[in-house]
Amino acid sequence: MSDSLSDSNETYRTWSDDVPWLPSVLLSEISGCNPVNEQDDCTDENKRHVTLTPEQASEFYQEQEGTPLFPLLVTYMSSGRLVALCLMRRDAISGWKALMGPANTIEARQYYPFSLRARFGDPNHQHKNALHGSDSAESAVREIHFFFPEMMVEPLLTGTALAEYLATSVNPTLMLGLAQLCKVKPVDPVVWLADWLLMNNPNKPITDEITALTTT
Repeated sequence: MSDSLSDSNETYRTWSDDVPWLPSVLLSEISGCNPVNEQDDCTDENKRHVTLTPEQASEFYQEQEGTPLFPLLVTYMSSGRLVALCLMRRDAISGWKALMGPANTIEARQYYPFSLRARFGDPNHQHKNALHGSDSAESAVREIHFFFPEMMVEPLLTGTALAEYLATSVNPTLMLGLAQLCKVKPVDPVVWLADWLLMNNPNKPITDEITALTTT
């Protein structure tokens, strides 16, 4: 899920099914329940099927270390396969919290019976609540990087910062491209300009860098 990432962008979550309260497989593939579909404006930016080792689960829940819940979470989260997703929507963190319901499955079933944790959590073990969600923007950044280290998570630029970025990093290249477009006068100007911008992107990696990153 940048340290200044706002609640309006991304969060991280896991859920599981098969036996509904054991980390296993994606809900939508087994039960016909897709939490994303329950909120029309949600999109999944990334997804991974993973099985955590106890060491990895300990690292993920390091903020809980020293609490009675910590060993239970480590055992639970390393007991089977998980699905990790990066969710994007406006107010993602608070919206996903509302959809999940309380962390305590007993409380969820009693007071929020239509929440996902009430429906898919273990009614006999309050910590086996089937889902996890980032509880803050800072946690979202750490958790997104934990499962998706290749993802870039940066705050959206606005105001003066956005204007400065466009003026220094976008407009010079775009103006050159538009000037070339006027000279060439291609049949399909949109496609031509898109290709030109790709070829002349000042931030694209050089050939040696691409070769070094290629799996052999």
